[in-house]
Amino acid sequence: MKADHMNERSLRRSDLAQATGCNLETIRYYEGVDLLPAPARTAAGHRVYSGQDVKRLRFIMRARELGFSLEDIRGLLGLGDGALRSCAEVKERTEVHLADVRTKIADLQRIEAVLSRTAALCTGEDRPDCAVLDSLRN
Repeated sequence: MKADHMNERSLRRSDLAQATGCNLETIRYYEGVDLLPAPARTAAGHRVYSGQDVKRLRFIMRARELGFSLEDIRGLLGLGDGALRSCAEVKERTEVHLADVRTKIADLQRIEAVLSRTAALCTGEDRPDCAVLDSLRN
């Protein structure tokens, strides 16, 4: 598909999926939760998307990859849509999310340490008693 073709409002949903790597059901879902605007329709009733829809969907997908919730994404999209007043609001949302990510990392590191210690207790022998199971029971 040519780049200039992407600016026209002529992409089908399958074209949008192909252009972004997003599956069709996810596109429908994002439309249903109003992250993607309802697409325009041709006289025959076919949905058509634009290059702007491609950009918006890529933004949503990247934000999801970074762990932002749908509500966070809705807020981040708000800056581009004029709902948020400043980059400072986006930064604040991002810093809150970053703090959550750091908390999750710390939790995962604690889990990793416990699992590592527990696995080290296991002999791996073909016996009915198991140090791993014993540690989970305690």
